Amino acid sequence: MESAKPSKVEKLSKIPYRDLHQATDGFSETNLIGSGSFGSVYRGRFEQGGGEHTIAVKVLDLLKNGASKSFLAECKVLRNIRHRNLVPILTCCSSCDFGGNDFKALVYEFMENGDLDMWLHAHSSSTRTIVLSVLQRLNIAIDVASALHYLHDDCEPRVVHCDLKPSNILLDKDLTAHVGDFGISRLYSHTIGDPIGEQTSTIGLKGSIGYIPPEYGIGANASTFGDVYSFGILLLEMFTAKRPTDDLFNGECNSLCEYVEMALLEEVIEIVDPLLSACLESSHGISPDVELENHGNLVEIEESKVHNFFLSIFKIGLTCASISPMDRMHMNEVSRELQKIKKAFFA
Repeated sequence: MESAKPSKVEKLSKIPYRDLHQATDGFSETNLIGSGSFGSVYRGRFEQGGGEHTIAVKVLDLLKNGASKSFLAECKVLRNIRHRNLVPILTCCSSCDFGGNDFKALVYEFMENGDLDMWLHAHSSSTRTIVLSVLQRLNIAIDVASALHYLHDDCEPRVVHCDLKPSNILLDKDLTAHVGDFGISRLYSHTIGDPIGEQTSTIGLKGSIGYIPPEYGIGANASTFGDVYSFGILLLEMFTAKRPTDDLFNGECNSLCEYVEMALLEEVIEIVDPLLSACLESSHGISPDVELENHGNLVEIEESKVHNFFLSIFKIGLTCASISPMDRMHMNEVSRELQKIKKAFFA
């Protein structure tokens, strides 16, 4: 297991609403850094120990059905878990705002490099100009696999995340990945295998479109194998830069998995993220149109090994995203195989 990182949740008391209001300039639009199913996330700054600290404040929209349950589920999960690849929670707030309305928020360490989704895809009219290298993507995949291995095998009760996707993977200043957003997670006992505290989970289909395993669609309970499926889709997305909901999959090709499977029979490099392959094909490793993030500090993959590297990665992704849960790998196997790939190609 990866070395645990002590949580600060026990060192900080619950923070009052007025302090969060002040830290975020009244939850101003300029401090809004993201939004999700149950609320919005703001950047905040507060003084502690003689210094100023940047935090991320997730404010629950309590008018949305399931938001309160999401808050309780996340608190319950984050109270007991410790791992370097999970988003560290600092404290929470369950109070009233200045108008006397119920207010609930979670306070996390701020992640300087945002979420993985913004690194993989262009947003609005912008284009991607800074590209994660092959090794950086592999390291992020290893980080996420390590976090899931911990949640599935080293927690009691075990945790099923239920909503693994790029926007729920946050990157710190060193581009180390941290899995976050446990709002619809499930807790399961290792001994009896049954859900614990089902009342803390949200109702309905468990996950996000494109990442939900097929068995959930026919009523199967959330399971660690469901997380493995989501990880498989995530891994394919990381190296193709294609979302599982891409319009490309409305035609002859029905899914991201089918898209990758077809390429394995032909030319694997053709489906690799175009900006990444442009970097690999450049004689200096860098395309004149894009900047490879921190490329000077990393050893890039040798040209002769490119095909086999992507073949290895895509095979793991496809196995994890198998239709049958029983055909999928366990996350401890995934972690082991990804580490082998790193050792083989980046020795």
